[in-house]
Amino acid sequence: MNRVYNFSAGPSALPLPVLEKAQAELVCYGNSGMSVMEMSHRSSDYQKIIDDCEALLRELLSIPDNYKVLFLQGGASSQFAMIPLNLYTEKKKADYILTGLWSKKAQKEAARYGDAKIIASSDDKVFNYIPKIDKSMFTPDADYVHITYNNTIYGTKYAEVPDTGDVPLVADMSSCILSEPVDVSKFGIIYAGAQKNMAPAGLTVVIIREDLIGKAMDICPTMFNYETHSENGSMFNTPPTYTIYICKLVCEWLKENGGIDAMHKTNLKKAEIIYSFLDSSEMFSATVADPKDRSLMNVPFVTDSEDLNAKFIKEAKEAGFVNLKGHRTVGGMRASIYNAMPVEGVQALVDFMKKFEAENK
Repeated sequence: MNRVYNFSAGPSALPLPVLEKAQAELVCYGNSGMSVMEMSHRSSDYQKIIDDCEALLRELLSIPDNYKVLFLQGGASSQFAMIPLNLYTEKKKADYILTGLWSKKAQKEAARYGDAKIIASSDDKVFNYIPKIDKSMFTPDADYVHITYNNTIYGTKYAEVPDTGDVPLVADMSSCILSEPVDVSKFGIIYAGAQKNMAPAGLTVVIIREDLIGKAMDICPTMFNYETHSENGSMFNTPPTYTIYICKLVCEWLKENGGIDAMHKTNLKKAEIIYSFLDSSEMFSATVADPKDRSLMNVPFVTDSEDLNAKFIKEAKEAGFVNLKGHRTVGGMRASIYNAMPVEGVQALVDFMKKFEAENK
């Protein structure tokens, strides 16, 4: 059977060269005589894998020396609690900007431990835009400000990084990390579940400024304390070893193909292909109207008929375009075009959409 074009929002497609390399090394990794899946995380062979993965991430993202890179478990959702438990150190106040389901969940969790103030929200229009923010809106003595940088479900993304002054900015970048250049120094914490753009499910990467470590609340569980993982090289307990290995392969693939700048150019091209069609189509339309708010990674779109949406999803699957059904809160369709989705896949989808539109006028 031929491989399909997988537009899943996550777990998502992985680069074919990465899968092929993992396949070749599955039974025996290097000269170890065993699979990475069987390898002790305390072994020298595995230590080199995790060290290489961190070094590649630092290189690709130009991570400053005063930031730690942590390889954790529990998904990005665990960070919803870890962040306040570690950062509610002074006033137990934080500002949250709500731009979708995941930022709502993050705010709700933080409110269990302190004052999680909602300073802006796009809930009034089903999160189909990014709220306008200015510096005066932030709480001056907040412990941190939290944003979800790219919104997987709703297809929106921040065009600019909010200026929070001296208050640390925390960003969930689960669905856009490694897809475009980012100035890490503008953030106190960047966190990301790996299953969209970095690796299979099971790994969460946290990039944290060192001065934010070591101030956890007394009630913070040991496993939720960033200091625990920083002091132990992400090996306080057994890390998700194989997922970190795949993350290393993905980073190698990115580096071999020109790094983040080259990938960003490709992602802009893919987004232009699909958005330009949606903006000219008489049948399909993007749910995010303002181009500056549109995600390069997640593209929700609809027709004016639920029956037509269902027919499109069914026929698209039969044609080899899978996982296009939109989230229940938006409806319609969604094409997630992460780094691993080739330009050819996006063009093929648009060609199919044109054909479908012509046949269903």
